[in-house]
Amino acid sequence: MTIHNLYMFDRHGVLMYYGEWNRKRQSGMTIEEEAKLMYGMLYSIRNFVNKMSPVDVREGFQCYRTSKYVLNYFETPSGVKFVMNTDLHSQGVRELLQQINSQIYIEYCVKNPAYHAGETIQCELFKTKLDELVKQSPIFKN
Repeated sequence: MTIHNLYMFDRHGVLMYYGEWNRKRQSGMTIEEEAKLMYGMLYSIRNFVNKMSPVDVREGFQCYRTSKYVLNYFETPSGVKFVMNTDLHSQGVRELLQQINSQIYIEYCVKNPAYHAGETIQCELFKTKLDELVKQSPIFKN
């Protein structure tokens, strides 16, 4: 099982953080261009799922699967969006994203008086703790 990368967007679609672990192929774009493309695609898919679902979608869009990877999506009530790309065999990704939110983002950003919501995360402690959590996860593989 493999974790490729993680995007974190604020409620306005601004990239707050990008982390990469086992990404084997680069897009050829800057991370800013890639993030805009990713957020636009997420916006479209979320709207499509919400409008076209034949039943009430309580959780909404959570992931999509290709023949090569799975894009996993988790949105908090405050509108922070977590996107993690993993291999096809990874399980428990939603729980990992919830842990990243509650144990890392809230603890080291939201509770940090020097951090202002929506700005790029520069906190080294956040980055270190995120890296530790991801690498300790059973989903992570070198």
